[in-house]
Amino acid sequence: MPENLRQIRPVVTAIMLAVLGATLAACSGGDFGRTRADMRSDDMHRWLGAEVTSSVGLKPSQFQLTDEERQLRDLAYPLIEPPLSRPAWKSVFGDYKALPAPWRQKIVFDRTMYGRTLIDEPHRSHSSRYTQLMEDVRNDITRFEPFFASAIRVIDLDKKRNASMARVSSLSPKEKEDAVERMQENSLIIQWVQQCLEQRVSSYRWGLERLVIQAPDGMAADADRLIGELAAQTANPPVAAQPPYGRAVVSKG
Repeated sequence: MPENLRQIRPVVTAIMLAVLGATLAACSGGDFGRTRADMRSDDMHRWLGAEVTSSVGLKPSQFQLTDEERQLRDLAYPLIEPPLSRPAWKSVFGDYKALPAPWRQKIVFDRTMYGRTLIDEPHRSHSSRYTQLMEDVRNDITRFEPFFASAIRVIDLDKKRNASMARVSSLSPKEKEDAVERMQENSLIIQWVQQCLEQRVSSYRWGLERLVIQAPDGMAADADRLIGELAAQTANPPVAAQPPYGRAVVSKG
């Protein structure tokens, strides 16, 4: 009997370690796919400015972020991250990642990717695919107004910043450079979001068209109405950022 216990003990230990590891891994992600609280920080989206400026050959500002600029970046990220880009396992093992700015991307935007992912992923019924599509579109509609309200405030403050520089005493070249670079950052981030919204509308429409031909359902009319609402908002944003040095956003696909 003691010999049998000695043989069983390593197996039990291995099982307990595996269970403990799985439990700890499960704690690494947040509830409902959200980034866990201990991975967040006030400036967790500061990298957006460095990414977007370096992608067009500019330098990021060394100024600290204002509250409004920080909020702009926080509200921008959910609209920049492609929908359905997080596999289920990422909600457990970590779901946050930096994304390349559109000016850096070499691959032409693929409007079919969202729809193919939506259709190919296992679902209990075809109606759940429609539900997922409408939820994604509705989330973007919900995020639209807060982001652009923040963008309006940031652009208004940047106009005041720009006007004030001529009246600042003993303004050093470095201070002026950082101020200009911060205004460029803010403008480019807003353009980035504008392009992503245009791409999402295109992706949602492609996905809905494929759902309709594969699994017709009365829910398609509601989904089409929501996509139309997002498209109307995207086509008429309350503010349009001016491209620095003539670099405009080009949306392909």
